[in-house]
Amino acid sequence: MKLIPSGTQSASFKADAGRLADFVLFTQRGCILNLSKELNRGNLSYPQFFLLTYLSSEDYLTMTDIAKKMGHSTAAATGLVDRIEKLGYVERTHALEDRRKIMVRITSKGMEMVAHMRKEIANDLAGILSSMDEEETETVEHMKRAIFSRKIA
Repeated sequence: MKLIPSGTQSASFKADAGRLADFVLFTQRGCILNLSKELNRGNLSYPQFFLLTYLSSEDYLTMTDIAKKMGHSTAAATGLVDRIEKLGYVERTHALEDRRKIMVRITSKGMEMVAHMRKEIANDLAGILSSMDEEETETVEHMKRAIFSRKIA
């Protein structure tokens, strides 16, 4: 796949984008089916899991941070945290400088869940990628670099 300069919409570019959209839909469907099974075992919903993935890459998030990242109100974020805290995946602490500020941290149990799910998704993707031909692999690799260079991911 050749990279087309920004602003140029050629038929080849649109065809590559279409193939990538098919790839995303296909892999998403497979990954989500497996993700559903695994999350059900851990009694987690998708929003709860997505919050855990955010927390796994941060020291902590405040309720305001969580509400913004999840697109929820602070009250909804509090309810989300309540449920996964009861499952032992996160813990709350108060900020030393302001006890009104609640900081949410992922626990080792939460980190284990995220690591397990990441491994399951990586295994699913490896199976899909291993069956691709060279052109398909090249298209995915170009798109991966483009996404990461724009910090979309």
